[in-house]
Amino acid sequence: MGSSSTTLVLAAGVLSLLLLRQFLRKERARLPPGPSGLPVIGNVLDMPSVAEWRTFAEWGRKYGRMCSVTLLGQPIVILNSVSALEEMDTTKGSVFSTRPRLPMAGELVGYDQTLVLIAHGPRFRTYRKYFARLLGTPAVLRPYVSLIEAENQKLMKRLLLNPSSKAIDGYLRKLTGAIILRITYGIEVQEQDDPFVSLIEKANDNFNVATSPGAFLVDVFPALLYIPELLAPFKRTARAWARDTQRMVEEPYGFVRRQMAAGSAPVSFVSSLLEDEEKMSPEDVRDVKYTAASLYGGGADTTAASLYAFFLAMVRSPEVQRRGQAEIDALLHGARLPRVADRNQLPYVSAMVTELLRWHSVAPLGVPHAAMEDAVVDGYLIPKGTIIIGNLWSMMNNPEVYPQPATFDPTRYLTSPPQPDPRSACFGFGRRVCPGRELAEASLFMCVAMTLSVFDILPAEGPLPVHENTQGTISHTKPFDCVVKPRSERAVALISGDV
Repeated sequence: MGSSSTTLVLAAGVLSLLLLRQFLRKERARLPPGPSGLPVIGNVLDMPSVAEWRTFAEWGRKYGRMCSVTLLGQPIVILNSVSALEEMDTTKGSVFSTRPRLPMAGELVGYDQTLVLIAHGPRFRTYRKYFARLLGTPAVLRPYVSLIEAENQKLMKRLLLNPSSKAIDGYLRKLTGAIILRITYGIEVQEQDDPFVSLIEKANDNFNVATSPGAFLVDVFPALLYIPELLAPFKRTARAWARDTQRMVEEPYGFVRRQMAAGSAPVSFVSSLLEDEEKMSPEDVRDVKYTAASLYGGGADTTAASLYAFFLAMVRSPEVQRRGQAEIDALLHGARLPRVADRNQLPYVSAMVTELLRWHSVAPLGVPHAAMEDAVVDGYLIPKGTIIIGNLWSMMNNPEVYPQPATFDPTRYLTSPPQPDPRSACFGFGRRVCPGRELAEASLFMCVAMTLSVFDILPAEGPLPVHENTQGTISHTKPFDCVVKPRSERAVALISGDV
């Protein structure tokens, strides 16, 4: 036998051994531990219907940082610690970069065409490229800083004119919607009942319900897609929600097109990309539409939810509020309102933003990932098609990392910050990390700093409100009462622009 033949035989033998080793490794590997299920239905009866993140955290304490359940044959792996998330991301990150099939929110309502649910692939990468060009770094975000500051000053004026606690949530949604709409489409929102802000809120409400685990049986039995609508009430709901999704995509886009035709369109993400429209294919135009809708639909609700939680945190933590105000006063002496550029000189206020991201999980379970192929992580088998849920609430409430996690305490980040930094965990992981995090953090800082500089946020009469998450993929705090009042006559003058 010649040397080349010997080499081929040896290579074949080595390959066979490697394949056998991989096969035996997978044979030995099993799904992560979890609650015992029943034949056929698996863990269907074990699944919680409310505050799932708390039950999952309990399972994590019992079964380990990575646990699993099976629902009618569908494996679900739940990550309850940052170390488990990092293990999965660093060892097999590309394998877990897609989303699971969610027929209700995806095919039926249309969110599988937006960045949040689109499958990993060429269109996903195109969307991310557009996002990076628009918002990927502090440098590219710089042109929007004056917009963020101006919209926050409008918020201060709204709070001054009507400080009712029942109005605050709406004000915050208008603030975040105004910033997103101006950047994406060049749209200036109306002061009262803006139709585009209403579109965001309606579409986001639909998304929250449509993506809630277990909310629709079709997500467990996709075959239900093929039964007649007469026998499937969820299809009628989905048809109405799909119209809302299409309106979210088409109406602001059409507004920009009409402005461009009239020669009056301000510079925006969409108008800039459409300058070379004659060179774009129909698929290119479609990608612009859906990237814009992804920014418009995905960025407003999460930031508004964090800011609403900020008002609750200040009601519950007056000493934190006073320290933040003292830091701002020491820097500005009441001469002006804070600016985004002050961020590095306000470390305690910046730490308040970081603690806000930890203290209130706007997406307690994130958005699920899925395995694109079989993988072994930490000795456990993760079969192709497994749904991966990152329990961000559990990670951010781990008392070993964040002592007294229910307490709002920015000082944890001022000396030896705990790891992980909440900013790295709360914006997703792997190739699905939130591409708008720079805008989100700048918006959060500006609102927190400006509000503290001119207002006191005080408890209303009655018991101190508790901190509870609402249900849904995007979670707000439950409504609460508070008193918002100007800190001084000087503060009123700053808000009004009279100084």
